[in-house]
Amino acid sequence: MIDVENVYRQLLKPSAALIADLAALDGDILILGVGGKMGPDLARLAKNALDIAGIKKKVIGVSRFSETGLQHDLELAGIETYKADLLNDEELQHLPDVKNVIYLAGTKFGTTGNESFTWAMNAYLPGRIAQKYKSSNIVVFSTGNVYPLTSVGMGGADENLSVQPIGEYAQSCLGRERIFQYYALKQHTSTLIYRLNYANDVSYGVLLEIAKAVKHQQPIDLRMGNVNVIWQADANEMALRALHHCTVPVKILNIAGPETISVRWLAVEFGKMFGTTPEFVNEEQPTALLSNAAEAFRLFGYPKTTLKMMMELLAAWVNAGGRTISKPTHFQERDGQF
Repeated sequence: MIDVENVYRQLLKPSAALIADLAALDGDILILGVGGKMGPDLARLAKNALDIAGIKKKVIGVSRFSETGLQHDLELAGIETYKADLLNDEELQHLPDVKNVIYLAGTKFGTTGNESFTWAMNAYLPGRIAQKYKSSNIVVFSTGNVYPLTSVGMGGADENLSVQPIGEYAQSCLGRERIFQYYALKQHTSTLIYRLNYANDVSYGVLLEIAKAVKHQQPIDLRMGNVNVIWQADANEMALRALHHCTVPVKILNIAGPETISVRWLAVEFGKMFGTTPEFVNEEQPTALLSNAAEAFRLFGYPKTTLKMMMELLAAWVNAGGRTISKPTHFQERDGQF
């Protein structure tokens, strides 16, 4: 029987490479949008790495902090916090100037029917952030959704493939990228665009959604028949280490797992773990939303958390009734409606 808590804690520990990279980093680290799915563990990972290195740099997190208790928990972990609505320019301008910025703020879920807010968050706000932090290194979280669906046999879209965003969410994310690219050139702001596809943790992600569907014998839609997945802790490490790779013009970097994974295979494997038979609807299509992260692996090495490790941990978590976040990825969507 897997010890879920122990395994999970081990996966949250910073690597030697991350410790060395943050020790060599000039200046403090500011995380904008720290209250989201990845932000809290990203902040804790950075603080742990700096503590192990014996370096007295600050880790600062900014959020609206709508989740009760999160701001207090981060403060207890030694992370300096600011409660702010980034769309409120007065509150934005009162934030500290910091040399290294990781920009997580954005919106995806509920885009359909709320398109104007999506564009404000994903395409207007980046301009205000870029102007405020024009002298910083900025790692900008984006998404593989800016790419077109590609042939499953192609191995995923690499950074040289022309973008073709499907739907308003993906279009607004490309808007975010273009605004940061514009200000990087205008202000000479070193920037890296971090195209993520898809992060997973015990509380959310494609793997969790498939595992829960198999466990509860709910039908699994096979229209998006193949996916990429990466463990959140590995994705967070790469985000922090990416601060050393911000450039002018902007560097674009795909972040994803190394495998092109069959959704059907995932469901069958989870079925073996749960003792259930997966139920499927629809058929696999010849194209899917897939990213090629070979350049990230060249810079940072392969993720330390293997696919089977993720699956075993998630199966144990689901069996134990662990807490999950009710924010589905909608990975099945092929028309960009989120």
